Amino acid sequence: MSGPAQPSKPKDANSRLVKRLLLVTLAMFGFGFALVPLYDVFCEVTGINGKTSTTAASQSGEVDRQRLVTVEFVTSVHSNMPWKFEPQVNRIQVHPGETKQVAFLAQNRSQQDIIGQAVPSVSPGTGALYFSKIECFCFNHQPLKGGESVEMPLLFYLDPALPEEIHTLTLSYTLYNVTDKVSAKEATSELDKELSE
Repeated sequence: MSGPAQPSKPKDANSRLVKRLLLVTLAMFGFGFALVPLYDVFCEVTGINGKTSTTAASQSGEVDRQRLVTVEFVTSVHSNMPWKFEPQVNRIQVHPGETKQVAFLAQNRSQQDIIGQAVPSVSPGTGALYFSKIECFCFNHQPLKGGESVEMPLLFYLDPALPEEIHTLTLSYTLYNVTDKVSAKEATSELDKELSE
């Protein structure tokens, strides 16, 4: 008389292997998503690559009326982004410690709804540590419907401790299409909610 059939050992081993491979794949995917914020934090802390802070700053100190610094504004749009994106002014003169506001214009030239994200950088790189944004469109995603336009404000100041040898700072923004990434993140968030219920 034979007993109940025992599951084959190779089948169990294959099942465990598939589970491990799926876990490794998910971990690699998560690590890939974590790299961008980690890089941004690293650049923000060290000032490398001219990355500016993406959090609101508070102004402290006196305005240095004896000194003027030229701030230039440059924009570019990633190749997969059908938007027009430009500053209203190309350059302004700023006293360190003085709060200034400028605006950038964005227009979605396509018929599709698109979410944009502007990534700033400052040159020379050492100047990034002294360029403080109080309010910036780069803090958030910018959704625009097809054909829609928007004026986006930037409120900033230069720290009076800006080194004397820096007479000009260039603030560059590159605009990226993050529609798919935001949609994937929202879908993952919804899936996580469903799984936790």
